[in-house]
Amino acid sequence: MENQGASVVITHHILDNKQLEYDQWLAEIVPLTKHAKGFIDLQIIRPIPKLTFVYTVIIRFDTVDNLKIWMESDTRKRMIERASPLFRKDRYQIRSGLEFLFETPEQASKIPRRWKQYLVTWSAIYPLSLIMPMILLPVLRYFHIPQNRLSDGLLISGCIVFLMVYLVMPNYTKLIRKWLNK
Repeated sequence: MENQGASVVITHHILDNKQLEYDQWLAEIVPLTKHAKGFIDLQIIRPIPKLTFVYTVIIRFDTVDNLKIWMESDTRKRMIERASPLFRKDRYQIRSGLEFLFETPEQASKIPRRWKQYLVTWSAIYPLSLIMPMILLPVLRYFHIPQNRLSDGLLISGCIVFLMVYLVMPNYTKLIRKWLNK
């Protein structure tokens, strides 16, 4: 499990009128996180203005051990203490792969078998990998953006990942929940 990398999904429910202060705090903690041993990347999913107040931060490290070292570090603990007046609770879950894509709030402790995760992910990505180039490439050429395999691939894969994380997997896993958790 350690060699597969690890992700942590952190959620912070921001208190009313504290978003600006929280964003300033994020600007301080993100560089510290990036310099932690084994850091790979991070993604911040911001709340929808005037609608939601939950920030979700996904951080990837090369090993579970390096991730745990950062999450339990004195530096992070001090930063969380400083920011604690801005949010309700510092909740996080450590995963060794993409399990968080399959997780629903009511079944947070039950993760589907890996072979099922594989099949579901593949069955969702395959049609997207066929459809997205057929949609995006003509649009790019219409706007006279020159053909380039690297930039075309970057845009297409970015759109596929965006759709997978925000649209496809949350709905798809709800649809096949019984089979996934059997």
